[in-house]
Amino acid sequence: MNVVYSTTVSSVGGRDGTIRSDDGMLDLKVAMPHSLGGAGGATNPEQLFAAGYAACFADAIMQATRSNGHEVLEQDIEVVAEVDLEASFDGSFGFALSLIVMIAGVGQKIAEQIVHAANEICPYSNAIRGNINVAISVVTR
Repeated sequence: MNVVYSTTVSSVGGRDGTIRSDDGMLDLKVAMPHSLGGAGGATNPEQLFAAGYAACFADAIMQATRSNGHEVLEQDIEVVAEVDLEASFDGSFGFALSLIVMIAGVGQKIAEQIVHAANEICPYSNAIRGNINVAISVVTR
C-alpha cells in the first residue's frame, strides 16, 4: 500500500492524562469515565474512537456516492457511532460497535447500497473487520 497520510499522537498518563498530536491540533485531557469509576470531566478513548469512526465513515459515504452516480450532499449524511467497552470473564476488554447511518435524498435500497460500498472503503471498517462486530443500520430521511 501507498501511505497517503501519517500522524502521530502521544499519550501521557493513560486514561487519566493527556493526548497530543505531532502538529498540536489535538491537545486534550483524557479521563476515566464516571461509569468506570473515574473522575470524568474530560473525553476518553472510546469517545475519540467513536468520533473518528463516524467522521471517517461519513467521508467514505461521500466517496461511495461519487462512484455510483447517486451523489449526496455532505449535510444530508449523518453517522452516529456507538462504542461499547465490554469486559470478558478473563479480565480482558473488547469493543462492540454500532453505526446508525442517516442519508437524505435517496431511497432505502440505494442508501443501503451506498453504505455497503462505504463499509468496504472506510479505513476504520477495514481495520476492525473480523475483530469487532459492527451493527450497521441505515435510515433514509
